[in-house]
Amino acid sequence: MEQRKALVLALGILTCSSTAAFGGEKVNLELTADFEGKYIWRGQNVNNESVFQPSVSLSKYGFTGSIWSNMDLTNKNDSSGEFTEYDFSLDYSSAMPGIDGLDFLVGAIHYRFPNTAFKPTTEVYGGLSFDLPLTPSIKLYRDVDEIDGLYIQFGIGHIFEKVATFSQDCYCGLQIGASTGWGNSAYNKGYFGIDDSKFNDLTLTAGFPICIRLWTIRPSINYSAMLSDSVRSATVHSDNFWGGISISRSF
Repeated sequence: MEQRKALVLALGILTCSSTAAFGGEKVNLELTADFEGKYIWRGQNVNNESVFQPSVSLSKYGFTGSIWSNMDLTNKNDSSGEFTEYDFSLDYSSAMPGIDGLDFLVGAIHYRFPNTAFKPTTEVYGGLSFDLPLTPSIKLYRDVDEIDGLYIQFGIGHIFEKVATFSQDCYCGLQIGASTGWGNSAYNKGYFGIDDSKFNDLTLTAGFPICIRLWTIRPSINYSAMLSDSVRSATVHSDNFWGGISISRSF
């Protein structure tokens, strides 16, 4: 019953009005509904069973505001059918002035955790991405509230836009990516009780976006592992393999 309610909510989100305005100007609107076999965040297993993660974002002139949320679909954490997280973010991205092939990003995320014992917190972040093979990137996240620590994520990835074409308006691509994250002593102490700087996690992902007119359906397979022995000892599920499916539409 709870999964059926979640599906109805997802379809409702995706079929809502396709017109948005901000200060009289049209903005780009994207609606997404993700169903994941597990909820993994920076290698940490937040929920070892299925979740529903809808989001909405608005962007214009390089600014993007978004709301992301998580709903547990089973009673693994005694919260079946309840939202356990809301993330509110605002960022700005652009090409780096005077430097070809380099883009930058700055922003902030506010996390809230209803129906849980976790306290809300806020991170500020910034990053760089390079117009090179595999599009290497680096992002720095600084918690300025509960954890007061630093997390740095390094990533690479590539997109094969059309690996199979079924018709002019229907084709399938391939997205592959890998990332690893490092936490300073304050970050690791807050999350794992380890007062030392460590490389925390490695995440590998492969997605298969299927574009059907204005819709994108993206099945994915994912793997993550905690890297340092001390971090692995502090986590219950140090290695995770899971699948998911994302349904999105942009306007």
